[in-house]
Amino acid sequence: MSFCPECPTQTVFDPPITMYENYYHPQLVQVVQPIEVIRQHHCVPVPHHIYTVSTKDQMCTVYSVKSKKRRSAAKAKTSQLRSKKR
Repeated sequence: MSFCPECPTQTVFDPPITMYENYYHPQLVQVVQPIEVIRQHHCVPVPHHIYTVSTKDQMCTVYSVKSKKRRSAAKAKTSQLRSKKR
């Protein structure tokens, strides 16, 4: 645009715009929260072992080397006698 006429300046007013600036301040509010505690009781089986003990007395004979020889000789004689009877 090479040609630009001089136009007079005009002033126009728009309606006002409302702008808000928000500022927040803490306000303490007490909130009462009731708590109910429920105690639950449960029976749980736990094994408890009870042992009974019994004792016996048993007599044991101690053989000497001489008595073992005598016994084995006696057994041999009885087996010979049995074989003769047959």
